[in-house]
Amino acid sequence: PAANISPEWTAAIAKARRRSSHARKSFLYFFQAEAAVANLSLEDKVNLGTGALSYNYIQFQLTGVGPCVGNTPTISDIKFSGLCLEDSPLGVRYADKVSAFPPGINIAATFNRSLMYQRGVAMGEEHRGKGVNVALGPMMNIMRAPAAGRNWEGFGGDPYLSGEGAYETIQGVQSVGVQACAKHFINNEQEHSRQSSSSNVDDRCQHEIYALPFLRSVQANVASFMCSYINDTYACQNDKTLNGILKGEFGFPGSDWYATHSTLSVNAGLDMTMPGDIIPILGGSYFGPALVIAVQLGQVSQARIDDLATRILAAWYLLGQDSNYPSVNFNAWLQLLGQHVDVQANHASLIRQIGAASTVLLKNTGNTLPLKAPTSIAIIGSGGGPSSKGNPNAYADRGGNDGVLAMGWGSGTCDFPYLINPLDAITNRSKTDGTVVNSSLSDSDLDTAKRTASGKDVAFVFITADSGEGYITVEGNAGDRNDLNAWHGGDALVQAVAAVNNNTIVVVNTVGPIIMEEWVDNVNVTAVVWAGLPGQEAGNSLVDVIYGATNPSGRLPCTIGKSIDDYSAQVIYESSSDLQIPYNEGLFVDYRHFDKAGIEPRYEFGYGLSYTTFVYSGLSISGSVAGGTRQPNGPGQSLDPWLHEKVITVTFTIRNNGTVDGTEIPQLYTTPPASANSAPMNLKGFDSIALAAGETATVTMQLSRFDLSIWDVVEQRYNMPNGNMGISVGASSRDIRLTGSIMI
Repeated sequence: PAANISPEWTAAIAKARRRSSHARKSFLYFFQAEAAVANLSLEDKVNLGTGALSYNYIQFQLTGVGPCVGNTPTISDIKFSGLCLEDSPLGVRYADKVSAFPPGINIAATFNRSLMYQRGVAMGEEHRGKGVNVALGPMMNIMRAPAAGRNWEGFGGDPYLSGEGAYETIQGVQSVGVQACAKHFINNEQEHSRQSSSSNVDDRCQHEIYALPFLRSVQANVASFMCSYINDTYACQNDKTLNGILKGEFGFPGSDWYATHSTLSVNAGLDMTMPGDIIPILGGSYFGPALVIAVQLGQVSQARIDDLATRILAAWYLLGQDSNYPSVNFNAWLQLLGQHVDVQANHASLIRQIGAASTVLLKNTGNTLPLKAPTSIAIIGSGGGPSSKGNPNAYADRGGNDGVLAMGWGSGTCDFPYLINPLDAITNRSKTDGTVVNSSLSDSDLDTAKRTASGKDVAFVFITADSGEGYITVEGNAGDRNDLNAWHGGDALVQAVAAVNNNTIVVVNTVGPIIMEEWVDNVNVTAVVWAGLPGQEAGNSLVDVIYGATNPSGRLPCTIGKSIDDYSAQVIYESSSDLQIPYNEGLFVDYRHFDKAGIEPRYEFGYGLSYTTFVYSGLSISGSVAGGTRQPNGPGQSLDPWLHEKVITVTFTIRNNGTVDGTEIPQLYTTPPASANSAPMNLKGFDSIALAAGETATVTMQLSRFDLSIWDVVEQRYNMPNGNMGISVGASSRDIRLTGSIMI
């Protein structure tokens, strides 16, 4: 068994292995669980890991059997009701009366752990309310290539921020008894040829950049993993990633599943196949009877099947789903068959709060914002209004960029219960001031746009850029974006309006960075607001910021460059049965590359303005990395308590030096010794500090030995490099206010 497994997992695994009426309470789960597995037939154990969606697909739809996107069969002998597995990372997919939350990219932009956790709780409540056992999220692949289609589902371009987003989300979701699923393990960083490509990543880069959020997920007690594809071996049958890293180094005791390509993938560590069919709709399964035969032929050991069954049941026990868990009350395939249970509660207020907290103020010349009771406002661009189809769910899986953009497209979506567009929200708010609002919602009719904007006190121009999963192509973009330009001629629209209005404010709703160089320095563009993908309350969240009800505190979770060529990695736009994706940039992803190469970004990672100013002072660094006993290499080594003990304490003071209340996002970066060959700046801490005007607060951040370590490819473990470790604290990756160091 792996070392350093949490007490919660120890109890759950035990519950899946054996039962004893004389057991101590702390081992109750252990005894009950092994008994459950011991009493199962080979067929039942295999069925625990066999998806049951599509081998009788039509019957499922007509009878209501298998109502979720993923289903496992019931096993009556142990009162196992089967599992319902359902997308998505931002809400319950294919169901009504649910909330549409801001996706990962926006919650990352809050740099606020509390909001990350609250969002996780709320999404967990909605999944549980629908009877979902496993919520298929969070997604934590790194924004390596800025145009990659599913970047918006994740937490941006930094592994530490992504890890914290994953940790808090998982803790929140699982706090209400729903299993979270960390995905996609690992290196699923583009959509083109994603099912036939090889992501070729070196060992150090894998451990320090791409695997780190998944390690943090294990620390959060995540119940399951979903795998992807890597290194000429499908990730779901990749022994190194599943058995070596995930179940070995990380000591993960739960189950992993999905992209199955052979029955014997079970020997490489795969525990469950989902949805279950070899060919969608036509059926067949690599598990089920095929796996039973493989065991009987000696190709798969009985011990491996016991391990598979134990891991799946342990996750079920871990979240207490064996007792009084609600039944599935919706049907993902025929919504008419569901019970239409309303699970939204008061989550709209949280969604609105997150939307505002994730809004990043990029430019604000002469304190243009917040608005000060203007007499007239122009709203320009389709992104400022509703969908032309009159329904925000008119495009299947949100596969259309039409109206305000509040999520990308693909399986990482859900249905909007409603969608507040900026035009309606601004019009409603403007009544308070008696402001006259006019609009032109065409992106291509530049003459009308100019007439509408001319003479107005302020002109808002809404521009967008969309992306999503590769099974849908939108306006020629096959999942991945074709470039980093604004869609629908957005640059020309901004320039046309700015030519006739000297108070033009650009609102950017995008899935990630866009190139702004054609207009961002225009003196008539007085403000730029990155609103990202705010979810169902999009318009209201924007109004809260532009009118000053919320002082913007969002920070960029990625770098906005001046050219797509400024980035270290690009999508490879090839459809190939053997596409090789070399991760030649190594550690230098996003701002790490910009810093190392000396490239000036348009807006750096962690950047964002406020309506007030903050002063930093009094940096103090104390503690030592010495002492303690380290565990040797072996299963669970990366969870070694010695490695994760907080040993360095960094304190400093922040003062709100302005006249309005605000929230500052202090960020801590390390600069390892030159011998480490690391990036110049590496995020290792952040906080969200609310301060009244004139108020001062002392901020404390702590660092572990792990935070100060790099992956040693020779010793095959995380080691601290010897030498001087720089410690920098500031308002962004390039706005450093305080510096110090420690000797390692």
